[in-house]
Amino acid sequence: MKETSTQMLSSADELVQSASWRAIKAAALTMRPHQIQDGSIPDASVHSEMKDHVDTLATHLETLARDLSHDHDYLMASAADFHRWAEEGFGVPDFYESLDAFRPAVDRRNAVAHVVVFPMYTQNGSRERLVEAVVFDLIWPEHISAIEKERYTNPMFLPVRFYDFTPGYDTNSATLFPESVAVTARVPDGSPEGTAAQLPDFTWGAIFADREAARFRAIVNEAVSITHLELPDDARRLLNDQKLAEETFVLWDLIHDRTHMRGDLPFDPFMIKQRMPFFLYGLEELRCDLTAVRECVHLIADKSADPKVRELASLVLYAVVFDRIFRFPLTGSRERNYDAVAGQLLFAWLHRSHVLHWTDTSLTIDWKELPATVVALSEAINTLYWESIDRPKTVHWLAAYDLVSSTLAPHPASQWAVRDFPLDGTPGEYTDAVLDDEFPLSMFYEALSKKMRPAIDAAIGITGLRQ
Repeated sequence: MKETSTQMLSSADELVQSASWRAIKAAALTMRPHQIQDGSIPDASVHSEMKDHVDTLATHLETLARDLSHDHDYLMASAADFHRWAEEGFGVPDFYESLDAFRPAVDRRNAVAHVVVFPMYTQNGSRERLVEAVVFDLIWPEHISAIEKERYTNPMFLPVRFYDFTPGYDTNSATLFPESVAVTARVPDGSPEGTAAQLPDFTWGAIFADREAARFRAIVNEAVSITHLELPDDARRLLNDQKLAEETFVLWDLIHDRTHMRGDLPFDPFMIKQRMPFFLYGLEELRCDLTAVRECVHLIADKSADPKVRELASLVLYAVVFDRIFRFPLTGSRERNYDAVAGQLLFAWLHRSHVLHWTDTSLTIDWKELPATVVALSEAINTLYWESIDRPKTVHWLAAYDLVSSTLAPHPASQWAVRDFPLDGTPGEYTDAVLDDEFPLSMFYEALSKKMRPAIDAAIGITGLRQ
């Protein structure tokens, strides 16, 4: 393939063909095996070699900075952080300066390319802070940009598309969050004595919509085939069109992401620093998904809305329901898998409402009744939240368990099902009493899992360009 010079770079596709990207990726791949979990390289015998790779990586970051003007400050800061890490003996990396300089959501434009290089862990991938390098561009068409400004303001939201990446992203991971980058908190210059150290201000959070869409299409198409589910024409179109699926996921994630901070919330909606029963995380994710469905019902009815947005809104219900009932329950381990429980709950709710039927080894859905039944589950979760504003934490937890267990069968050994733990204990004791697989898969899912496993495994590392 013909070499692309850095002076000609105008797209992510050209960027991944460039000598600079290849050198950056190769340097990262060489350093990763020498890092331990905290990101450091303790073996002094390889430090000289690693410094050479850092020099190469930093030089090419600086080269790209001249071409990618929107990321100039970040790329230069990244080069400086790599040099500092090497000069200080490859201890625990601190990429505070470059993380603080990377602000891709400030200027969201469709197809704008970014090169991101950080020591970091990846969600649903490695928990080690290894050097990861990624090329992506933005999925930000005008109709999405307009609806974000007019109706669903979310300035940190960054839907993106993979072009190339290091092994931490050759996984199920579809997020790039600043919280995962290796940084050391510090006191701002000029602060009075005693000021607490702080992390950089986080101004973005990236979702790889192309991976979500590609994975959704691969797994759901397989599930539809196995279960003999007859689909409406528009649902079939969603499963057959990668670009349409990507933009549907962008609209879904745009509304989902902002919902974490909206509504009658009895606790910190993100729950990042809280330790609590894992099924509560599942309820929160499902609350946000079902809110997206409800908002899209309003968009469909709004004749003044952009026709393209209304088209995407009409597909969000299928995306949420299919992803939740087919992919989430069967992806990942059964160890405190809160997304799986949320998917199981939605399936069981639809089944017990007689909207979803498993008869004669075939799945059928009453498409006409589906929206109202999904909204009913949303109402049940919203009522739980509203009532729990007036409840102590552990009472809210017990009420949430009752909501889930009224539809999903708990494990026979569950202490929660019979309240066989000290109700005057600490929240930690409540959490410890939850089984790792508190709500096991039903017989339906156990059988489906065996047939779906090849498709689920094949979707690891998938992207919109690698299907």
